[in-house]
Order: sequence, then C-alpha cells, then structure tokens
Amino acid sequence: MAFYRQMGDIPKKRHTMFRKADGTLYREQVMGTKGFSGIQSILYHHHPPTAVSKAEVHAKFDIEFEEQGALRHRHLLTGGCADMGDAVDGRRYMLGNEDVLIAVANAAQSMDYYYRNGDGDELLFVHEGTGRVETMFGTLHYRPGDYIVIPIGTIYQVIPDEGVSKLLAVETNSWITTPKRYRNPHGQLLEHSPFCERDFRGPEQLDTHLECGEFEVRTKSRGFIHSHTFDHHPFDVVGWDGYLYPWIFNIGDFEPITGRIHMPPPIHQTFEGNNFVICSFVPRLYDYHPEGIPAPYFHSNVDSDEVLYYVKGNFMSRKGVTEGSITLHPSGIPHGPHPGKIEDSIGKKETMELAVMIDTFRPLRVVKQALQYEDDRYMYSWCAAPPETTPTV
Repeated sequence: MAFYRQMGDIPKKRHTMFRKADGTLYREQVMGTKGFSGIQSILYHHHPPTAVSKAEVHAKFDIEFEEQGALRHRHLLTGGCADMGDAVDGRRYMLGNEDVLIAVANAAQSMDYYYRNGDGDELLFVHEGTGRVETMFGTLHYRPGDYIVIPIGTIYQVIPDEGVSKLLAVETNSWITTPKRYRNPHGQLLEHSPFCERDFRGPEQLDTHLECGEFEVRTKSRGFIHSHTFDHHPFDVVGWDGYLYPWIFNIGDFEPITGRIHMPPPIHQTFEGNNFVICSFVPRLYDYHPEGIPAPYFHSNVDSDEVLYYVKGNFMSRKGVTEGSITLHPSGIPHGPHPGKIEDSIGKKETMELAVMIDTFRPLRVVKQALQYEDDRYMYSWCAAPPETTPTV
C-alpha cells in the first residue's frame, strides 16, 4: 500500500551528507522497485548494508510437485499438519506455480536467524496467535486476522508470543498491492473501496541496533537459500522515509460489498499481484432481493484456478471443510455449491464465514508433500450417490 511514511532521523534532503555524532557518515540505501520507476524508500544505516563477511549456499530451494493426473477439484486438510517450527523453516508448501507458492506454518518458535525474500513480496495471514515481526524498517505486532505484507528485500524476523502462530504464507516473484480499481491516479484509496488508509498499520517503532558479532541473514533467490553473515546487526537503521515498507491489514477491517442479488467474487478482492489476486470472505448480509438466491451459482473458471483457505465459521456453499482446509478448483471445469447448499441458503439473512481466496491466472500444481493431507473423495462430493471407493485418477 503506497503512501508516504517517515521514521527515525533523516537529513533534510536526500543524497546529501548525513553525519553521526563522531563525524562519520551514515550509509544511505535506496531500496526501490521496477528499476527506480516504482515505489521506494531511503534508509540510513550505521554500517554499509553490503558489508558481508561470509557468503555461502544454505540449501537448495526445490519444490517437488506431483505428476499430472486427472483434472479434478482438490481438498487439503491442512488443519491436520502438526509440524512445528519457525515462520520460515516451518513452512509446509501446498500449491504453487510460476507466480506464487502457497504454504502453511505452525510457528511455535522464534527465528534464530534473519530472512529476506529476494524473489518477490510475501504475505503472511495470521490464522491464530500473536507476536511481532521485527524488520529493518521497524517492529509490527500481529494478531489473528492480520495480513502482513513484506516487500521484496526486506530483512525480517518473526517472533511469536507464547503458543503457536498458525500462518498461511503466500510467496510471490512479483509485488503485492491493493486493487488498482480502488485507487485514484495518485494512489489514494477511493470512496467505494472496502477499506481505506486508516485501516493499515505500518511499523510501530524503529529500534536501532548497534550490536556487533555474527548475524546470519538467509536470502531466498534464484532457486536457493543463501546464507550471508554480517559482523553487525542487520537492523542498524537510524531512520528512513518513503513508500516501500512492511504493513498490516486486518481482515476484520474489510467492509463487505453487498447487493440485491448475488455479487461476483471480485467484490471480495483485497490484494493483487502479477497473475494472481487475493480476496477476503468475511461476515456479511446476504442478498436482499425477495427472490434472491444467496448461494453462488455454478461457474466455470475459464482462465483461473481458485484456492480457498477456510479460517472459521460455516462456509455457506461447502460441506466437509474444516478450519485450515484448502480447496483448489482448477480452471477448465466448473464448480459450485455442494448438494443442498443452494436450497439451504434461500431465506437466510447473513453468513458468518471467514476465508481467504487466492485466484491465479496460471495453473497451480499440488506439492507432493501436501498429498498426505488430501481428502481424495472431494471431487465426487457433488454426486447424489458418491462412489463407494475413490475412482482411479
């Protein structure tokens, strides 16, 4: 979300001398996107951000996808994933394509290293738990329902409070921002937007660290996780200003758009990136035409795959999904409400569902690791009499 912010100490004009008390210069870093044509921020460090004392390959970043099988709807019961870890190493990847990777994580411990994604922006949705994200731009505290947007190249560390922070992670090779149709030419959100700038939370405080020692920053880039060791703390920033920084939007602040008859899914859109969108399904009033059918109509994803991550509540068009379920409805075949759900919706006044939807405009593939969580009968759950055994796929 692009609007100007400033934290800490900065000089009056950019690219001019800015000295410490001892007379030495702070190190200016311009951090921008799209080759100096996109949004950017300028940070002032105590040490050069290039002062790496050791560079190594930490691990290959290699996602193994399943072989192509029959085109079918999928249901992954990720609520059964009991693996614990931190917010990055603990990610269990479920789906992906050339534009995005979708993972879940049970962050039960703090990261003992620092991390940055050098390929694109990241979005962390907080299903459960509280804690903080410490970054080079400052600290943000999170709570359930928060979307945490972390720009490319941002060094960060996730520190959960007591208990487990259950996260949905979306890794991209591009940017994440608000829908263009909700912004004027200057980037300001318009009156018909389902949220406004008041709903966004940036870094709350800037803590400048002057510690020296060994600090590991792991960088995801070019199919590998790289390990860069610094002799100084990576959060040595004394001040910054600009339009590029991490920020948070809580799903509870999304104001749903409703109508007399059923509204199409784009009304739920919250974010967009290159070849994907992210939507928020929140508690809302149903359609109020006297003959309206609140449940969605059957529809064909002619050019996009649809993913739903179920957070809580009774999702009005589905049976058999639970908290943490991920469904994938691929392009090429239609999908829609489960049997009985259309009739059940008639006359209802509201829904209390909460879910995150990700639509991609290139086909998604299921990660082999995710198959252990699959409900392989989901494709046949629309049949009046589902087969006794799962047909061969």
